[in-house]
Amino acid sequence: MHRPEKVLYYLLIVMAPSKKKKGPGPFSVRDCALVSLATGISAQNLKEFREGLLSVHPGSIYHHFWGRLLQPRFDEPEYNNDFASWAFRALNDKALAERLSVVDPTELETIEDIRQELLEIVEMRLDESEMIPWAKADQQFHFIRSQIVVLDTGLRLKSPEELARVVPMMSSGSIFYHFIDARRRTDDGSDDFSSWLSGYGNSYQDLIARLQMVEPYFFSLKNTRKTLSEIFDRFFRLGEGMVCE
Repeated sequence: MHRPEKVLYYLLIVMAPSKKKKGPGPFSVRDCALVSLATGISAQNLKEFREGLLSVHPGSIYHHFWGRLLQPRFDEPEYNNDFASWAFRALNDKALAERLSVVDPTELETIEDIRQELLEIVEMRLDESEMIPWAKADQQFHFIRSQIVVLDTGLRLKSPEELARVVPMMSSGSIFYHFIDARRRTDDGSDDFSSWLSGYGNSYQDLIARLQMVEPYFFSLKNTRKTLSEIFDRFFRLGEGMVCE
C-alpha cells in the first residue's frame, strides 16, 4: 500500500497541470493613411511664421516633421522637415533652412519641446537679420494638421517569430503606424513591436534594444522597413539574444 503522504505528493506534484507561460496576446497589424487638414494659419514672412509657431496646434508641428514620410515631397530632399524646406525655397534663407533641418524630433521628449527649439532658431535668425525675410505672394507657408486614419489589415501575429516573415511585407503605412506614430500612443514612448515583445518578459530584451537603436527620422519608410526586417531576420534565424526565464 502507498503511504498517505506519498499519494498526496503524487496528486499535488505529478498530477498538477503544468503552467504555461502566457504571452501578451496576438499582435494586430494595422495600416494607416494621413488626411491633411487646414489650420487656417499661414505665414508670408519670418515674423508671421514665428507667430504661427506660437499658436498652431501641436498636431501641425508633428505633421510638418513626420507627415512627409507618408506624403513624400520631391522638393529640397536634403531638408528634413517642411519648415526648413520653406525657409530655403520661399525665403531664400539657406542658413535658416540648415538650422531648422538639423532639429531631430526624436531627441526631444514632447511636441512642445520641438516648438520651443524651432522658436529659438527663428528668433535668433530674426535678431540677426536687418530686414524681415519675405516670401512671394504664392509661396506662403500654410500650417497643416493631419488626421491619421487607421485600418485593420485583419492580420494577427501569434508569436514573435512571425515578425521576421511579416515585417518585410508590411506597407509603408503599417511601418509608420507601428514604429513611428506608436511613440505618441505608448506610455513609455516606444514602438508597438517593442511594447508587444516586452510582454514576454526578458526573452526579447536584446531584440528590443536593437529596435530602439533604429533612427527612423532621417530615412524613408522603405529604408526603415528594410532595417527592421534585417534585425528580425537575424535575431530569429540565428536565435540571438534569447533569454529563458
